[in-house]
Amino acid sequence: MKRLILFRHGKSDWDVSFAKDHARPLAGRGVRAAKQMGKLLSKASRIPDLVVASTAVRARSTAEIAMEAGQWSSQLRLSDDLYASSPSRVLLFLQQLHDDPQTVMLVGHEPTWSGLVSRFTGANARMPTAAMAAMQFPVARWKDLRFGSGELLWLLQPKFFRHFSL
Repeated sequence: MKRLILFRHGKSDWDVSFAKDHARPLAGRGVRAAKQMGKLLSKASRIPDLVVASTAVRARSTAEIAMEAGQWSSQLRLSDDLYASSPSRVLLFLQQLHDDPQTVMLVGHEPTWSGLVSRFTGANARMPTAAMAAMQFPVARWKDLRFGSGELLWLLQPKFFRHFSL
């Protein structure tokens, strides 16, 4: 059984100067949400074996902040394949992963993340900033992953945990 967690980057800051969309940083709210979700995953004992983040500043920062706040020992990789991508392109990326990690987290962007949840599970999910969706698949190898074969386990949004101390 393989598990996939999709983590949408935290709220970005539109009020700062950036040369390209790829360089847009996180807003303070995005930093707080990344910390909160990182701690939440630790408390729930759902830390991924491998984290792969888009190379966009806001996605990479979200991953790094969540990992630090939750004290994850996961390996972190960056990939251009997750920026300005599509569900089909991300599926190909996942199918090329080594089989060792049982749980993989991808940190990236909309509308691709909502599209992936829909294509993998049939669920009509909306992924707001800093949301996480977890799915499981009845496969032993990532190369056997297919659309329509997943089960949505949970979808968490940081606003649901705003009033909890983590």
